[in-house]
Amino acid sequence: MITWRKSTHSDETGGHCVELAALPHAVGVRDSKAPDAGHLSLTRRAFADLLDRAKRDSLPR
Repeated sequence: MITWRKSTHSDETGGHCVELAALPHAVGVRDSKAPDAGHLSLTRRAFADLLDRAKRDSLPR
């Protein structure tokens, strides 16, 4: 069974609703408002890079 954890930045007003899960060889990312819609699987290295880029605000818009 996969345990999903809601981001501390998620809110109940419909914004920033992200959940994460530790998968065997990856990190799962999904929309907590639509959990049955599937999830994105990232390697731990790719997830760390994503977080680093988000913290530096260097993600493409």
